[in-house]
Amino acid sequence: MLLQDKTILIANISGKRSTGWAIAQSFAQHGAKVAYTYQNERFGNEVRKLFEPLDSIDVGECDVTSDEDIDKLIERLGNKVDALDGLVHTPAFAKEEDLSNGFINTSRDGFKLALDISCYSLVALSRSALPLMEVRGGSIIALSYIGGEKAVKNYDVMGVAKSALESSIRYLAVDLGPKNIRANAISAGPMRTLAARGLKNFSDMYEGMKDKAPLKRNITTSEVGGTAAFLCSELASGITGEVLHVDAGYHAVGV
Repeated sequence: MLLQDKTILIANISGKRSTGWAIAQSFAQHGAKVAYTYQNERFGNEVRKLFEPLDSIDVGECDVTSDEDIDKLIERLGNKVDALDGLVHTPAFAKEEDLSNGFINTSRDGFKLALDISCYSLVALSRSALPLMEVRGGSIIALSYIGGEKAVKNYDVMGVAKSALESSIRYLAVDLGPKNIRANAISAGPMRTLAARGLKNFSDMYEGMKDKAPLKRNITTSEVGGTAAFLCSELASGITGEVLHVDAGYHAVGV
């Protein structure tokens, strides 16, 4: 199995329609023990039920805007495992009004919030998890979207946050490479997830990609899960600082 005897933390899973859950299933299928966290108890009950059949570790809720919460999360995990082989960052959020009124009208508070949750939390989680990850080395993965590379209608401040996230991956790769820790991002095509509900005219984005992508279809969350398993495995031991597109080839086409 690709991930036999590996322990991987996924933060923060929001439910069965989340990409994080698809990744968790893929990790479990490949032999990993999955540690998971969620934002609060609103999501906790559903998430815990999802993980009952898996070899998993519930490390509880975590507010990724709080360094104290993140440190407590990693402390709880450290009481249960001796090392961490992977960290998957899934949090992303922007205010609804900052995704529908044009980027030029983004509020200062909204900009700060989007960058804090969607980008800085990756840095904070990686820093806190470092003592557990440097034991055996490992893999950090963040989830991105082509809106971090190109201007996508109605993606607005989230696109800027994803740009910062991808840049952060490159700098983490440089900082953590000497410790045998790799950092990569998966830039996935649009999927019908819980997070996608917050995007105005999401159906247009979804159908537009299917029409223009070389594979002439949309991707599935399970395809993202498989890519994450690959990036956390020894098969990807020479890959770091990369943004890997899983979008049916859409990024390669001039539109």
